[in-house]
Amino acid sequence: MTMNAQGDLRPRGDVNCDWEVNIADVNAMVDAIQDGTAYHSFYTYAHDINGDKEINIADVNMVIEAIFGKQLPPMPSYSGTLPVLYINTEGHRDIVGKDDYLSAQWWLDAMGIEGYESIGSPQKPLGMQIKGRGNYTWTLDKKPFRIKLDTKQKLLGMKSNRNFCLLAHATWNDFLTNTVGFELSRRIGLAYTPAQEPVELVLNGQYIGLYFLAEKINVGKNRVNILEQENGDTAAVNISGGWLLEIDDHPDKNQFGLFEGNGNWLAVKYHSPDSLSMQQFDYLYHYIKDVNNAIYNPDKTSTDWEEYIDIDTLACFYIVNEVTDDIESFANSLFLHKDRGDTAKLMFGPVWDFGCSFGRAQNPATCFLYENTAPNFKPHWLEEIVKYPHFQDCVHKHWLRFYPQLETIEQFIDDYVNKVSAAGASDAVRWPEYLNDVPLKRRSEYFYKPLLRAKVQFLVEQWGDGSEGE
Repeated sequence: MTMNAQGDLRPRGDVNCDWEVNIADVNAMVDAIQDGTAYHSFYTYAHDINGDKEINIADVNMVIEAIFGKQLPPMPSYSGTLPVLYINTEGHRDIVGKDDYLSAQWWLDAMGIEGYESIGSPQKPLGMQIKGRGNYTWTLDKKPFRIKLDTKQKLLGMKSNRNFCLLAHATWNDFLTNTVGFELSRRIGLAYTPAQEPVELVLNGQYIGLYFLAEKINVGKNRVNILEQENGDTAAVNISGGWLLEIDDHPDKNQFGLFEGNGNWLAVKYHSPDSLSMQQFDYLYHYIKDVNNAIYNPDKTSTDWEEYIDIDTLACFYIVNEVTDDIESFANSLFLHKDRGDTAKLMFGPVWDFGCSFGRAQNPATCFLYENTAPNFKPHWLEEIVKYPHFQDCVHKHWLRFYPQLETIEQFIDDYVNKVSAAGASDAVRWPEYLNDVPLKRRSEYFYKPLLRAKVQFLVEQWGDGSEGE
């Protein structure tokens, strides 16, 4: 007797990947137990049947019972309210690292949802490469991925490209932080904000939850639109740009550092180009050093630092992260870019990681980001830049322009919660360990929106709402 797969998901207990539970599965599992194999795959139920994260005799018993007519416990499945992305790695291999890509096949089922188009099919899958990504998020069981499609595709209405990320947003069932942050970035008018769309992900036949398919930040016409610089270029006329950089305290091989004027270590990662000649490295190092020195000029009436940094873009970038109370925004995942030319300035953005926003790191809504006392998130440059009255004036100008855009942000949150709530509930069944017992709608009403209101009210008290001039 066998227990066959239902729908598009491989049955729980199918160890040998033949899409049914049978005696071969029992043999494979017994062999694994005798070999002392430990649970290591975060996404598969192929071995760990009873959910205790070990391969043991209880798993064997459950598979045997299924073979002789008893049903295995229900397997989590997608809600069917969002597009479903299917990915099968070559040989159904686990994705265990962030360095090396695995070859995989994929297809996207739009599930008949208006506004989306299916791509490929189980019979005609497309090719991709996939690997892990992230820092802290990679240590969690529900992991994020980076994917590189074999050919450019317009996924879920996004601009054609090969490079995307699958963001897990695992902690606290964290499906609103990036969504709201990205929307505020678009509303304030930053030049580029990564697009993202929610999907339900089936990996190697197993449902692994609600994910967010997001544009990877890279140089390109439809992304960070600067003139791309070649790896290893030595020509002085070329190496003034374009640079795609990231300030991040996590160590990386494509990274260098220097001390800020306040003694903190500033680590700068170069994304593009990602392999530097000595000329490129020398230019970049001394450019960042000059920026740093200009920022820490003791004369706060000086405009020297504005020769290096676009003050309007920085003001808008800062406001978005201040509104969302993102305590990590100037400490990690802080993207910068610079186009080619000696007069081209360093631009802050695009926005990216809002994982520590909405009071997530216990930053009260009644203080500025640069006043936070969290020891792990020291804001680079910001504490010094806000000492410049001209920057404060620029922030005030953009705040008054932006403030009316906040009037409808709660309606945007409500609409998005309605869109993903059913998938969030399915995700909660798959990942009960991530505080998913409180529905997303309830969390938005009693957590996200009240914190957003409190921070906006604080900023109105500091910067006004424009009514004082009427």
